[in-house]
Amino acid sequence: MTVFLCGFMGCGKSTIGKLAAKKLGCGFCDTDDLIVRTLEMTIPEIFEKKGEPFFRQTEAEIVKSLCGKTTVAACGGGAMLNPDTAKAAKDAGAEIIFLDVPFEVCYDRIKGDTNRPIVMRSTKEELCELYNSRRDVYLRHSTIRLECGGSPVENAELIARSLRK
Repeated sequence: MTVFLCGFMGCGKSTIGKLAAKKLGCGFCDTDDLIVRTLEMTIPEIFEKKGEPFFRQTEAEIVKSLCGKTTVAACGGGAMLNPDTAKAAKDAGAEIIFLDVPFEVCYDRIKGDTNRPIVMRSTKEELCELYNSRRDVYLRHSTIRLECGGSPVENAELIARSLRK
């Protein structure tokens, strides 16, 4: 089974995803890491030299390539905003789990992160607006929504339980 974790930057997709993969006895990958390795560039370099649309297209291709694999994949914050990507994942039978975490928690984790071009060029208010607009899309495109207010271990257990149902 393929499991895609989606949610705003800083919601814990990578941290929780690694733990959930162990609980489920499957592999783990981070789509941002796969993009960096594939293009041999950092995310800021990709945004600067190739542009955000190129990054998003590459991201969509990576997500589609993971469909059908037995893995938990932490998606970049924008991956499941693309309706075609979300549809491809759903059509492949993947679960798309939205890790719902309050903005303030996410913001505390991402502020000042130089590896996040959107964070570096945005004010807190702009990021809050982006969070609010993306949240509705995550809700529409996900198959499972989990409120992730606990520890990473507790949140990973929530994922495992929700998939065993």
